[in-house]
Amino acid sequence: SEPQFPQSVKEGELGRELLRRLTKWKGFEEMKESRKNILLDILYDGIVFAVEKGFPWPAVVEVARFTEELLEETKDCSITQALKVLGKKLKEYETKFNPSNLMAVCDYFHNTFIRHLKLYQYVLCKDQDVYQTKESVDLCPPPPPLPLSEGVDKEVQQYQQKVAELTAAEVQKRTNMLLLRETLHLERGHSMQKIFEELDLKDMEVLDREALENIIRRAIHTQIESLKELLENEIKTTYTILDLKLQKKTLKAPLPYPPEPSQASQVEPKKEKNKKTKEKKKNRRLAPHLRNAD
Repeated sequence: SEPQFPQSVKEGELGRELLRRLTKWKGFEEMKESRKNILLDILYDGIVFAVEKGFPWPAVVEVARFTEELLEETKDCSITQALKVLGKKLKEYETKFNPSNLMAVCDYFHNTFIRHLKLYQYVLCKDQDVYQTKESVDLCPPPPPLPLSEGVDKEVQQYQQKVAELTAAEVQKRTNMLLLRETLHLERGHSMQKIFEELDLKDMEVLDREALENIIRRAIHTQIESLKELLENEIKTTYTILDLKLQKKTLKAPLPYPPEPSQASQVEPKKEKNKKTKEKKKNRRLAPHLRNAD
């Protein structure tokens, strides 16, 4: 059967692939084999031109051969020399094309190939510098999933996370309070030591009343300030811890799905009890009417 050469853009890609297979060119990468791509495009465009002009299939094959020979023989030619080569090739193919087809081939190659000869020669005959950059990317696969038997409902997981956050915050508050106590204790001892160092007892044979009162007053002031700061922080921390406990207490724990057998057995009696209660209330409402009817 005669091959069909597609015309649309999408079909054009399929046509190029078909032509590559027919010419037994191996698959190539677009960036590394750009010249082969251009040569393939030139051959494909010439074949499509011949098909659109209604050339018989043997003449279409000759157009492809004509294209390959013309490209090979005009590699180092000027435009004038290329025109002479084109005229010579047309005379050689006079017996393979009828006059109208020969004229169409002449117009096609003159308006396409000859007009852009320098561009074709620059691309196809001159070695080009190819700059390619490669980057390696490490892909980290996700961890293997846990067994489904260990999975929990989304609401249950969110509840557990919230409880864990509140518990961690409570522990952190208690830890901070202990650290503050230690810090204030050390500062208080340092302040008392400083008070005694400022008082030069070596030069004093007897500690007079005024000096003693001054030491006691400063020591009491230091103790009071330290205890005041400690109590203020303990009160704030206690209120914060109580608030965290209240938040945990008010969290509504979702029921697990599916419900456990013990929970299911508790739900059924409640439903039955509610049903019996509704029936009793209904009978009480209807009793007076039933007595009047009797």
